[in-house]
Amino acid sequence: MQRGRTWVVEVELALERLGLLLRGEDPVEAVLTEDGHLALVVVDLVLAQQRDSDTMSTMFADTILIVFISICTALLAEGITWVLVYRTEKYKRLKAEVEKQSKKLEKKKETITESAGRQQKKKIERQEEKLKNNNRDLSMVRMKSMFAIGFCFTALMGMFNSIFDGRVVAKLPFVPLSYIQGLSHRNLLGEDYTDCSFIFLYILCTMSIRQNIQKMLGLAPSRAATKQAGGFLGPPPQAAKFS
Repeated sequence: MQRGRTWVVEVELALERLGLLLRGEDPVEAVLTEDGHLALVVVDLVLAQQRDSDTMSTMFADTILIVFISICTALLAEGITWVLVYRTEKYKRLKAEVEKQSKKLEKKKETITESAGRQQKKKIERQEEKLKNNNRDLSMVRMKSMFAIGFCFTALMGMFNSIFDGRVVAKLPFVPLSYIQGLSHRNLLGEDYTDCSFIFLYILCTMSIRQNIQKMLGLAPSRAATKQAGGFLGPPPQAAKFS
């Protein structure tokens, strides 16, 4: 019964587009009386369904391609960082020192009580300051890779944007917040804000893919170091933006 009602609605819309349905007229009677135009109605319905099917197929293919691009660019970013940073002795030494200090500081914070003396608290503060300085040095070592990654991906993003410019690559299951719509609906026509642009989907994919790649390759900082650093050892801002 539901399928019958749906078919009638589709026929009614098709008849209205063709100008064959008067206001208040029964669509079934209109089809029967306008038998000369029945083929046009059927063809219009078939073409509309075919267009919807082709659009969904194209969006699915674009989504798979963008995920693949995100994986490749994330691997490229990690490769550049490894060549310029990860394999250097200075980075290895600083990272080992930060890991050691973070674990040591975490254990001391777990054992210290509220009644601890001022001397113990000052000792912890000195260790925190030393850890902060090492984190800063570690970030400075990573700066050169951040500039290289930023330069490479600025060129790549220009190429990808020209390829996907004005194309709806996916349908979002929600309407983004107003201050995000400029990114999620970038260069897209219409006012359907569930349409997703290339740059928005690419950023969402990269945010999840690169962190997982770092964990798989053993390049991500330990949980203790990240906790003590307060996110200071997270992915470089420029790399997170462009890759």
